Amino acid sequence: MFYLRIAIQYIQIVQYELSIQVSPKVAANPELLKEIVASKNDLHIGEIQHIKILKRSIDARQKAIKVNIRLRVFVKEIYVEQPIELPEYPDVTHNQEIIIIGAGPAGLFAALRCIELGYKPIVLERGKDVRNRRRDLKAINQQHLVNEDSNYCFGEGGAGTYSDGKLYTRSKKRGDVQRILELLVGFGATDQILVEAHPHIGTNKLPGIIAAIRNKIIERGGAIHFDTRVVDITLKNSEISGVVLKDKSVINANKVILATGHSARDIFELLYHKKIAIEAKPFALGVRVEHSQQLIDQIQYKCEARGPYLPPSPYSIVKQIRGRGMYSFCMCPGGVIAACATSPGEVVTNGWSPSKRDQPTANSGIVVELRHQDFEAFSKYGPLAGMYFQKSVEQLAWNIAGQTQRVPAQRLEDMLQGRSSTTLPVTSYQPGLTAANMKQVLPNFIYKTLKEGFKAFDKSMKGYVTNEAVVHAPESRTSSPVRIPRDPITLEHIQIKGLYPCGEGAGYAGGIISAAIDGEKCAQACVKAIKSTVV
Repeated sequence: MFYLRIAIQYIQIVQYELSIQVSPKVAANPELLKEIVASKNDLHIGEIQHIKILKRSIDARQKAIKVNIRLRVFVKEIYVEQPIELPEYPDVTHNQEIIIIGAGPAGLFAALRCIELGYKPIVLERGKDVRNRRRDLKAINQQHLVNEDSNYCFGEGGAGTYSDGKLYTRSKKRGDVQRILELLVGFGATDQILVEAHPHIGTNKLPGIIAAIRNKIIERGGAIHFDTRVVDITLKNSEISGVVLKDKSVINANKVILATGHSARDIFELLYHKKIAIEAKPFALGVRVEHSQQLIDQIQYKCEARGPYLPPSPYSIVKQIRGRGMYSFCMCPGGVIAACATSPGEVVTNGWSPSKRDQPTANSGIVVELRHQDFEAFSKYGPLAGMYFQKSVEQLAWNIAGQTQRVPAQRLEDMLQGRSSTTLPVTSYQPGLTAANMKQVLPNFIYKTLKEGFKAFDKSMKGYVTNEAVVHAPESRTSSPVRIPRDPITLEHIQIKGLYPCGEGAGYAGGIISAAIDGEKCAQACVKAIKSTVV
């Protein structure tokens, strides 16, 4: 009897994750990264079919800079990239409507979620679409003209569209951050935002993504109306019944998502005068400081010149000064300072970076936390006291700047020494500078906190205080000065049924991602309420 022996070779297919720390050069080179992974895991480099980076962050605490990487290794397995796909949005052309006021991240993501759940969003936006907004931004920078409906804060995409596109959030408990990032990738963002510890799209890239979201909303039967300012809401028995537009027309509605952003002062005034409950909310106010990016790189990377494998360095500092917080806010490496007034007669600064962060300067808001008692001089305005405090600083800056959009500015070391700056370098702020002593521009307690705090900053970042750095004032729109209270379960206003305060302007978000998450939550709550009334 004969036996046929057949040898069968089983190939073990392995896929696993690991965390490693490597040099910036290795992190930037896939083949070098493969070699490191192979040597650390007793593998032959030929066995590694693919390495997918899941998360990446830079550790610059020591002189030898390292990159922390979380990655997935595919061993003896053919890797096929799975593209991120958008949800199957149904056609909602003839479905029940939900009114959304505001086309910032909260409003747009609320609209997308409404469509996903089978409802037709009608988005009312006071400003213009992303393309036409550019003309109004140019008018601010070159002619010092502020369009109160179309500017850096108002218009399609909201404040984030033309003020950087940072996606970092600490609001992990508020919702699914990964879902929002993946939706942004689906609409055209680079998939690197899924990897970086501090993801960023860039002001030059974000408008195209916002336009893609708008096109999807319209394609699936929703509607977006630009140049459509809501000036009133109508009520019936403490329930929303409609909205009134600037042209006096009325849109009937019993479900309204209010996502108007942190600078919609007219909406806060409207709610206050209609005796609809709102609350004063603490925020922060200070200045925006610009350094050369080269100096920030030298300080943060502890080097004479940034290497080819490192991005322009950011920084983040928090200090307690006499029991009051002072911290960097919205730091923009390789970026510029922008004029962000929303009404004539005020000066406001903000900052942004293009996607490559390749500008020669770095800027950051440096702000001081405020408390309710700081607004006592404006107590006659009730819950709007903080807003009027904020407005008073912005109007003072406008007057000091000669009633133009030129910003009051002072060299940083001059500010600390209490002396006027006799000359000012050209900075990235396009409307120009007006030499001014920050003591004249800022409330005294903020001025004193900043002076002391900058000295503490310099201890953490040696070389930060230099007379080549320029202080611009004010940085005042860090967050909403008002909260619109809502039920924590239904998300409806505590007093007005069918009204859903949403996003950053309502006091429930602090940036693009958290605003988008809150927009989705409000859309879901709105749909749930509609379905609960169906017999």
